[in-house]
Amino acid sequence: MDVHEQLAEIRFMVEGARSMPMSASAVVNRADLLAQIDRLAADMPKAFAEADLVTSDRDGVIAQATGKADQIVADAYLERERLVSETEVYRVARAEAERLLGGAQSESEALRRETDEYVDDKLANFEISLTKTLEAVSRGRGRLQGRSELDALRNADDFTLPGDGT
Repeated sequence: MDVHEQLAEIRFMVEGARSMPMSASAVVNRADLLAQIDRLAADMPKAFAEADLVTSDRDGVIAQATGKADQIVADAYLERERLVSETEVYRVARAEAERLLGGAQSESEALRRETDEYVDDKLANFEISLTKTLEAVSRGRGRLQGRSELDALRNADDFTLPGDGT
């Protein structure tokens, strides 16, 4: 089960929890919820490793494009040297070398932008997952805090709940 599915399961557990009467609080099986959170925490390094893999893959694509661009430039210089003997051929060769260099730079930039967009999409999805997890944890803590405050009111000597009979 991946991180997204685990987060959905935690959300389902919290959303499906039995509500406390006259309260926004809910009763959640602590052991089940903690076990689910522990499984999620155990899987987080794998999710981070996958994100690192995406990032390192981006660097490999950029390095490959840069190597290809360097090879095109080196080939253009060799071609220029070969054609230097004739003026017209030299002029044509120089124009072709500049075109190849421009094309290689354009291709390299396009690959870099495409790779950056891919990595950004993956990181955005990961950010959304983490945000949802933090929101679920925050709501759970808020519900626990609300329940603790209700218990404190119940235990006060001079306060009785309506219908409590004490």
